[in-house]
Formats: sequence, C-alpha cells, structure tokens
Amino acid sequence: MSWNTKAVLLGALATVIFLLAANSIYTVSEVEQMIVTQFGKPVGEPVTSAGLKIKIPFIQEVNPIDKRVLEWDGSPSDMPTKDKLYISVDLFARWRITDPLQYFLRLRDERSAQSRLDDILGSETRNAVAKHELIEIIRTTRDRVPLRDTLLTDAEKELNMGSLVPIQKGRQLVEHEIFAAAAEKVQVFGIELLDIRFKRINYNESVRPKIYDRMISERRQIAERFLSEGNGEAARIRGNRVRDLNKIQSEAYRQVEEIRGVADAKATEIYAGAYNQSPEAVAFYEFTRTMQSYQTVIGENTTLVLSTDSDLFKFLKGMTPDAAADGKPSR
Repeated sequence: MSWNTKAVLLGALATVIFLLAANSIYTVSEVEQMIVTQFGKPVGEPVTSAGLKIKIPFIQEVNPIDKRVLEWDGSPSDMPTKDKLYISVDLFARWRITDPLQYFLRLRDERSAQSRLDDILGSETRNAVAKHELIEIIRTTRDRVPLRDTLLTDAEKELNMGSLVPIQKGRQLVEHEIFAAAAEKVQVFGIELLDIRFKRINYNESVRPKIYDRMISERRQIAERFLSEGNGEAARIRGNRVRDLNKIQSEAYRQVEEIRGVADAKATEIYAGAYNQSPEAVAFYEFTRTMQSYQTVIGENTTLVLSTDSDLFKFLKGMTPDAAADGKPSR
C-alpha cells in the first residue's frame, strides 16, 4: 500500500471519527432542557442539567425545550357578561414547562402550546365573564369608597344617588377563578400556569354608542336637576326681593304720611295760634282763605251755581258793581 493510499484512508478515518464525535456530543444551556428521541420516540429521562452530553450518533436526536417563564398574550375577544353587556376582554398570562416529557408527548413545541393556551384560557375567561356582572369585572376591590356630591339633598342621599353599586367579588377574585380553572386543565400538558391578569376591558363597538348615550342621559338628568334647583332658588330670591321692596315702600309711605300729618297738625296749630288772637284776626283769616279758594275753584270759563246762604258766596254777595270795578268789596 502506497503512502498516498494510507494518507487517504487516514483522512477518511479521521473524518468519520470527527463526524461521529460531533454527532454524539451536544450542549445543554442553563435555560434549556433536552428530550432525547430515537426514531422519533423519547428515550430515557429528560436532560435538565446544563453541560456537555453524549448521545448515540445519527440514531438519536435532541429536542430543546425552554426552561424559562414564558408569555402568553391573548387577542381581544368579545364576550357577554351576566347583565347582557358585550365587552372586549384582553388577557395575558405567564407559564412555564415543568414536565418536559409530557409536554413533548402532548404538544411537541411552543407553537402548539400557545394554541392550546388560547383555547383553554379563552374558554375559562368566557365562562367566568358570563357568570358575573360587568361591575364585578371592572371593580378591583370591594372596599372602594366613592366621592359623594356635596350638593345632594338628604332625600337624594337616602336614594343612594352618587354611590357605587355593591359588589360581591371584584376583578381580582374573578381572575383567581379563571386561574384556578385553567391551571388544572393545563397540568396534563406538563405546563404550570403562573399568573393571569386582565390587560384591558372595554365595551364592544356595537354597544359602546348605547353606553355613551346612557351616560349622556344621566349627566343631563343631573344637569336638569341643578337647573331646576337654580330656577327655584332664583324664583325664591325674586319673590323675597319683591316682598322686601313692597315692605320698604309701605314703611316709607307710612312714615311720609306720619310726617305729613304731624306737619299739617303743626301748621294748623300755628295758624290757629296766629288767627285766634282777636275777632278781627279770625275774620281776616276767613276772608284770606276764601279768596285763596276762589283762585283754585274759579277758572277763566268757570260757571258756579251757589245758594245765597253759601259760605263761599257770602263775600261775593256783599259786592256792588262799583266796588267790583274798584276791586274792593262793599261792606
């Protein structure tokens, strides 16, 4: 055998040994666990420790399975509540593989696991939402105290206006119900469900306008209540203003009349004191007052019909034409 032939044989042998070594040694990282299969079927126990491992070359294959906490993020789904309101629920969860052999036999890969989680978590979420009213899913705790309208009357407070609807469980307990039901079902796949949470809860597009209309109607009712209360208060203020104004005017009129009466009495007293000093003064007062009454009673085109014994006529009765022409009465 020539040297060239020996070199070719040695090279071929080295290649075969290298291929055998490369195909029989594999590495397991800290975030992985391996299932060794032979002709498609698992053999031995799952390899969970990190390091270099050996398998039968070309016959056995290794299938990596993640050891880390994995994420499941569901798509928003429309579902009805117990009070017949359609809502869009967006859910997320965290899970990990605890039994890699069972996981490999039932699901094979992560894509199949995500699909199975979609079915289980979606079904349990729908069941839980259908058993509870919307307020139970939205409210987080049972002890939340709402802010009350300070302008509410006692009667409105007795009707619980401005108070929240009482709840029995709250969103956290609803999440726990979904978690407990789903965790039991995913265990058969070698999966441990770690946590589940509502990401977003929103009204369905078809019922959202109705919800907004109802909210607008409630706000309008409150606005109308405030408006009616304001109109009533304005009417009361206007009524009080008119009443006070009439009272002030009547009091002022009474005071004016009292002052006027006192002034007239005082003037009469002064006149009486001035003209009652002698008979001549009395006669002169009577004459001047009668002359003043003539100016008031007799106008330019006035015609008087008086009896001869009238007090108003007695000074005219004693006048002569000559005296009237001179402007002096005749005695």
